[in-house]
Amino acid sequence: AGIAEYLGSTARRVVVMAGAGISTSAGIPDFRSPGTGLYSKLQKYELPRPEAIFDLKYFKRNPAPFYDLVQELWPGLYRPTPSHWFLRLLSDRGLLLRCYTQNIDSLESLAGLPEDKLVAAHGNFDACHVVGGRSAGKSVPTEELRAALGPGGEGWQALAERHGGLVKPNIVFFGENLPGRFTRLQYKDFDACDLLIVMGTSLQVQPFAGLAELPRQECPRVLINRERVGRDFDFGGGRDVFLGTDCDAAVMELCGLLCWRDELLRLCA
Repeated sequence: AGIAEYLGSTARRVVVMAGAGISTSAGIPDFRSPGTGLYSKLQKYELPRPEAIFDLKYFKRNPAPFYDLVQELWPGLYRPTPSHWFLRLLSDRGLLLRCYTQNIDSLESLAGLPEDKLVAAHGNFDACHVVGGRSAGKSVPTEELRAALGPGGEGWQALAERHGGLVKPNIVFFGENLPGRFTRLQYKDFDACDLLIVMGTSLQVQPFAGLAELPRQECPRVLINRERVGRDFDFGGGRDVFLGTDCDAAVMELCGLLCWRDELLRLCA
């Protein structure tokens, strides 16, 4: 109730850090849940390690597993969750300074979050480019890759031949730099932030996880997650609040306390 009261009366520059947990109710498996996470599903490829499917060097040697997996992740296959619509609601109410998302599913955009309010820290499928070869860096429309991989498509080998190198969505692989927007905005945003909401992330991947440590000491921080994560939180000290539930349930409860529930449900409809 305290956080709802603060959000309704005081917070004006909310920053949200979002991870895979805000998308699981859309049907997108998260990365690390045993048995159901994407990493578990990749065992059939006998990868040297699960993360190799998002490793640039491995992709250049053996792109087939990634191209198979990517067909489960295309934007448009899934609908935004109540958590995504909550981000939109914060934006509509003029309270959202920025959402930093680890997710590559573009569901924040599909929920209508304005482009300037979003930092896709690990990239997304909005565009593709050529990796390696004579045309490295050349931009390729996402639909071209999608068509090539789809039924009756030319296949990734023919696409690579035509473009002079493997075509990869603009999602950040291990071994690649994060988007310049991530570096450019983070210090200004987190210094201005007067409420940080961390939702559905394991806070295991750097440098994204380190963002939670950037707000000023007096800035309240809320962790919405099934379990406690992050090394920097002190839930006994008054500044940090832990809501130990799934993201959708938490935002529904918050919106109920704020008398925003009808607005959220209208967006979700």
